[in-house]
Amino acid sequence: MEIRAFEERDWPQVWPIVEQIVRKADTFCYAPLQTEAQAHDMWVVPPPGHVVVAVEDQRVLGTSNMYPNRPGPGSHIASGNFMVASDARGRGVGQALGEYLLNWASTSGFAGVQFNAVAASNAPAVRLYERLGFTTIGTVPGAFRHPALGRVGLHVMYHGLGA
Repeated sequence: MEIRAFEERDWPQVWPIVEQIVRKADTFCYAPLQTEAQAHDMWVVPPPGHVVVAVEDQRVLGTSNMYPNRPGPGSHIASGNFMVASDARGRGVGQALGEYLLNWASTSGFAGVQFNAVAASNAPAVRLYERLGFTTIGTVPGAFRHPALGRVGLHVMYHGLGA
């Protein structure tokens, strides 16, 4: 598996991954009925952000975007998102994308990485982020409307980089 910079020609393979995850509305705080164009604008962040794809045999298995968490005085902390194709889960794609994001943030001079809204019910993501060294620093009770579980908490997770 290779992780490389996203190229616009990758979007036809990235969009189905993003669409499936966003439409389910059970892990991300994204509008589930957004259009493909809206999803593209949301996912493909401009510089200084960065977007990558995890590719194997020319097939996109997953994608990640990364960017400054906030502008101005908050711009020294990075953030980002990962999405992995449903049939590629459990193969280390998310782990590789997470390691890539942490390395990008470190080499780009960020002091840490903060995930603002990790659904508490998304146990696989929470476990992955903890393996990568993230800590849950707080949970907003009932802040995520899960389609089957109702209102669940949203974790704020953080990984310091020592920068």
